[in-house]
Amino acid sequence: MTKNLTPEEIVKYFKDEFKTEIKDAKIKRRAAGSKKNEKATIWMKVDKIVFKKVIKHLLDLQFPHLSIISGNDLNETIELIYHFTVNYGNRLSEITFNISIDLPKSKPEIETICDYIPGALITEREKQEFLGVKIKGIPDDKRLFLRDDFPEGVYPWRRDETGPEKLYRNLHEVNK
Repeated sequence: MTKNLTPEEIVKYFKDEFKTEIKDAKIKRRAAGSKKNEKATIWMKVDKIVFKKVIKHLLDLQFPHLSIISGNDLNETIELIYHFTVNYGNRLSEITFNISIDLPKSKPEIETICDYIPGALITEREKQEFLGVKIKGIPDDKRLFLRDDFPEGVYPWRRDETGPEKLYRNLHEVNK
């Protein structure tokens, strides 16, 4: 499909297909630039079970621009947010489209989207190294950001026992 859709049409496109697996969908609008042109952002939370199908469904709509995958340690879960732009390159009609999923910390795993969007490799590798998320099927899972001698099982962006706290040195506690 090549037609530029409105944010409401995009949300409907997904809700019609995935119904209750779309846990939440919000459209936020704001004025941007000196001419106060409207900028729309879609926030959609999806069930992990249908995540890969949601990405395929998005590609059936149009090929989006993947900016990055961000991640948050939310105590019991790890949230991944895939930041896309639809209508990419069409001035004044681009829509930011954020798809989020929650992964249980007991088993933080998700399938790669590199088979659909090869450029996702770098940002997926980052989530593996910094959050400890296992990306199943990733074409290259070698370390890219952390040194090879960085301890296994320590993830700099985690806030739990696998976080970097045990690597910190409290200088105020050191004898001079």
